[in-house]
Amino acid sequence: MLSNLRIFAVNHKKISSLHINNMYCFRIRASLKRIKPHVPLGKNYSSLPGLIGNDVKSLYSVISPPITKIRNIGIMAHIDAGKTTTTERILYYSGYTRSLGDVDDGDTVTDFMAQERERGITIQSAAVTFDWNGYRINLIDTPGHVDFTLEVERCLRVLDGAVAVFDASAGVEAQTLTVWRQADKHKIPRICFLNKMDKAGASFNYAVESIREKLKAKPLLLQLPIGEAKTFKGVVDVVNKEKLLWNPNSNDGKDFERKPLLEMSDPKLLKEATEARNALIEQLQTAIHRVTLAQTAVPVLCGSALKNKGVQPLLDAITMYLPSPEERSYEFLQWYKGDLCALAFKVLHDKQRGPLVFMRIYSGMIKPQLAIHNINGNCTERISRLLLPFADQHVEIPSLTAGNIALTVGLKHTATGDTIVSSKSSALAAARRAEREGEQKHRQNSETERLLLAGVEIPEPVFFCSIEPPSVAKQPDLDHALKCLQREDPSLKVRLDPDSGQTVLCGMGELHIEIIHDRIKREYGLETYLGPLQVAYRETILNSVCATDTLDRTLGDRRHLVTVELEAKPVETSSVVPVIEYAESVSEDILKGSQEAVENGIHSACLQGPLLGSPIQDVAITLHSLILHPGTSSTMISACVSRCVQKALKKADKQVLEPLMHLEVTVTRDHLSAVLADLAQRRGSVQEIQTRQDNRVVVGFVPLAEIMGYSTVLRTLTSGSATFALELSNYQAMNPQDQSMLLSRRSGST
Repeated sequence: MLSNLRIFAVNHKKISSLHINNMYCFRIRASLKRIKPHVPLGKNYSSLPGLIGNDVKSLYSVISPPITKIRNIGIMAHIDAGKTTTTERILYYSGYTRSLGDVDDGDTVTDFMAQERERGITIQSAAVTFDWNGYRINLIDTPGHVDFTLEVERCLRVLDGAVAVFDASAGVEAQTLTVWRQADKHKIPRICFLNKMDKAGASFNYAVESIREKLKAKPLLLQLPIGEAKTFKGVVDVVNKEKLLWNPNSNDGKDFERKPLLEMSDPKLLKEATEARNALIEQLQTAIHRVTLAQTAVPVLCGSALKNKGVQPLLDAITMYLPSPEERSYEFLQWYKGDLCALAFKVLHDKQRGPLVFMRIYSGMIKPQLAIHNINGNCTERISRLLLPFADQHVEIPSLTAGNIALTVGLKHTATGDTIVSSKSSALAAARRAEREGEQKHRQNSETERLLLAGVEIPEPVFFCSIEPPSVAKQPDLDHALKCLQREDPSLKVRLDPDSGQTVLCGMGELHIEIIHDRIKREYGLETYLGPLQVAYRETILNSVCATDTLDRTLGDRRHLVTVELEAKPVETSSVVPVIEYAESVSEDILKGSQEAVENGIHSACLQGPLLGSPIQDVAITLHSLILHPGTSSTMISACVSRCVQKALKKADKQVLEPLMHLEVTVTRDHLSAVLADLAQRRGSVQEIQTRQDNRVVVGFVPLAEIMGYSTVLRTLTSGSATFALELSNYQAMNPQDQSMLLSRRSGST
């Protein structure tokens, strides 16, 4: 394996590329017998990435290029827009691979999981490091399926720029909006690549207008297509007034030529290019770079990744218009004064090497055998090895500096979202600097903490089911597998059902649960049994109620006596966490020592509602009275408060809330009526029907409980021609009839 290669010459001396090439070619050839034949042996990457031609570079400069030459970018889009194919072409033209991987053939570099190759979709984000024209590019190919939104979220968190890929025949689609909003949240500069220009129905103008209208972005047209659909053969470079024509006889798209646009031979193209060029704010590339970084506009390019057209200019645009790490403003960096500051944004579990932690280095340097401090976990760990990530293959390196993405081995406790620094004293010094600055700017302490501990928001799961090992003896093995998978995927929740004692899996969708089940079988050799998939309902109350409770218990020679009076009432703001209030009658002296116990009791009571045992949301709990016997333990206080809250919830008028999904179905006109009729049976409400080229897009809402198995039904109804996208919208109240039927089913099954 490439990851087993070790670099011994680390003294930052000048080493001839010939020597390094010979040394690495020998070792790589010896270790590549089990690897696909397209791994390069004679190109740039036969040695360390960064050795181009006969350049003589020090090993240090190869591993840690100047920060101005680094680009940390992500590829993001709606599912099936061509992200992975675009990534494969980028790797091929940069010299990283020797043959063109294909999603349909299941031989792509970044989709290396068995499930990804079988299904033709991206599930885990993959990091790849390569060079292009003297620039180091760390590229992350992210999923487009809504079940894996967290994968996109945690990767965007560490990127400096992104490429948004669009299907030119569809323009902006449902999941495009989601990932675009995620990029907006992290203020990430983007460029747009209108892919599939060769596809039937491709329309450059339609796709650009959809970016303008749906994303509220200002497109900068840096290219125009030459032809569309079957006639697509190249692009016009608007900035340089050139046309780029790909040789139709070239199988791999490497053979293309640049020609100036001339009045005599290209009057129409020249006119269009001139008009597009005049529409740009300025002609200079620095101006485009500036407005891209300011996110006041987005450069737009086009091509067909599958047909190998337009990818090289996309790579040029990445280096020219997207920012280097030092051009991104990270306010928290000033507190560290050049000390190590890194964010763990992903954890993988490897059977041989244990946990592998992906890190974005914001400042300082990482080396093997370095002791680091985890601020979130408040623990110190040691990095045993340091790797450059090459999808599922890795190269061992002696150090890595700020701006890079590293893969570390040896961290046993670090999880996704943890902030890594050089030492505890370094973290305390940074916190003191941040507090001083905060006082000067009248900031709250919470904002200081937010700057220091920048994590990842984890969405709430919407599906759950029980999971059982093949035998009781295998339960520890299952617990271990689930623990490892949870470190990799924080959106996977595992809990123990207190009534049945069963292990319960909670996930983001049918596919999410299915993939987890499959991975437990393949990677951990466990044949597990899944219970029926169930929807994660929630509960609320409709009126205000009061309750009192007293707990009087003597343990040994100590009496514990608590009397609680409280009120539960509905609130309009949607929140899964109860709002906790204290009446003026509650003594501050009593609260000083018991507030934490009171709040723990309230939170614990709201985890299970009286109707279905589902979490309670949209409620406020007001404590009116708390009477304590001296010496009463906090555990008893929590128990009494919890029991009192449950009593109040049972007295109130109760309501089940169900997850409502935002649905978009893209369907041909002749199958539209069948799709609409089916949605009506699923309690769906159609908001609008849009026209997208020759297709119709049905936009609406449907309860999650009614959409299970929808992909199979839709395929049957439309002969496989329709596609759909789902996203959690909100939780809504069930109507009385549906709620009554649900409660009857639940009570009948228990």
